[in-house]
Amino acid sequence: MYRLKHCKTQRERDLHVVEALVRRFGSLSQVEIHELTHLRRSAISGLARDLLKQRRLIEAGRSDNSMGRKRILLRLNEEHGFLLGVGFDDEAVLAAVMDLRPRIRSMVREDTRLEGGMNGLAHQLLSCAHEAVKQAGLKAESLLGIGLAGSGLVNSQEGTMVMSSTIESFKHVPLRRIFEKEFSAPVLLANFASAKAVAERTLGAGALADDMIYVEYGKTGIGAGIISGGKLIHGAGYAAGELGHTHVTEEGPPCKCGSFGCLEALAGAAAIESRIRKAIAEGSGSEVVSLAGGDPDAVSGWMVLKAAQMGDKTCSAIVEQAANYLGLGLANLVNLFNPSVLVLDQRLKLAGQGLLEQVIKVVKRQALSYSTRNVNIRFGSLGAEASVLGAVSIALEKHFEIPALKPPRFLIESISGPPHRGLRHETLAMAVSDPVPGFPASGLAPE
Repeated sequence: MYRLKHCKTQRERDLHVVEALVRRFGSLSQVEIHELTHLRRSAISGLARDLLKQRRLIEAGRSDNSMGRKRILLRLNEEHGFLLGVGFDDEAVLAAVMDLRPRIRSMVREDTRLEGGMNGLAHQLLSCAHEAVKQAGLKAESLLGIGLAGSGLVNSQEGTMVMSSTIESFKHVPLRRIFEKEFSAPVLLANFASAKAVAERTLGAGALADDMIYVEYGKTGIGAGIISGGKLIHGAGYAAGELGHTHVTEEGPPCKCGSFGCLEALAGAAAIESRIRKAIAEGSGSEVVSLAGGDPDAVSGWMVLKAAQMGDKTCSAIVEQAANYLGLGLANLVNLFNPSVLVLDQRLKLAGQGLLEQVIKVVKRQALSYSTRNVNIRFGSLGAEASVLGAVSIALEKHFEIPALKPPRFLIESISGPPHRGLRHETLAMAVSDPVPGFPASGLAPE
């Protein structure tokens, strides 16, 4: 069991719980920690003293309570620990070391090398990870945890990359076992879309929405990271969110998955790339060739999006068709999950506001009017770093996972009273009983 497995004694467990609480709720006094944990006040005093001495916590001034003695507040020292994030698809491998905020301290990027097969790519992932740790000036054994994000079907429970439609050689790869053996640190594995969904929700355009969907738009794949009720949806086999393989039309082109008429075969970056090359071969003029340095064979889907934004008629028609298909897929997501926010991969912003407006128009037309009334569809605000930010965020939440807690008196306020430290009254019970939004709590409060 992952929870607190890095704590070998009761003392270590208590230190971890206090540290995790301060991270969860922000600056806390010892009195407030007592009300959350029900540990003896004398024990909390000793724990706080040790955490300050170890620099895991630091003093954050005094409380502003109007009555009684001003209490010293404790907050997390975000630079005391570091985690490693690795994200990869068929285009690029990213590795980054981050502190506990999380804030990137070093990052390495390489084009994905596919010619070496499964072993070659696994070696590249480890190599990039070591280089990121080296650039951060750390020793590998000092890492608190590792988050991995891969493009394809991922079994997070087993820590295995099941398959990738874009990296055919990468099947049933035990990435958790490989990285734990290499770094001797706890490893968590997520798929690309889920990792990016977490990053956009907590650090980007998702704005902490409890019901949010992130749509990943890659070179050949389209995926969805689905957050419902503040929790990631994985599915029975951790295969939820394969939006690109939803059926859009009966008479569609073949898809790599073996089916026909899939969304990504119609609207993915590879699909629009294929469409523009066919148009150019048939004699259609397009400014996109100049973006490719005059070489039609070098035209990419991303260039098509950019040329459409620049007003190229041929590319605009292709992108409009793709946006219509994409809108149909998103309309299905809206009907199925009723999100309040839909975040589109930032790379789609290359096509400009016109693509977003077209997608919104189709969603409004095709989805239930009740479900579209308050849904907000927007571009993401994070770039390529979203995969490693999300992977590390997931690993951070697991590292700081604590037992479920009963809301203490200082957090329970009347409905008419002001919210405590930014927490809405109506979500207090959820926030405390599930201390990690998006991930389940377990266990009982320490006695």
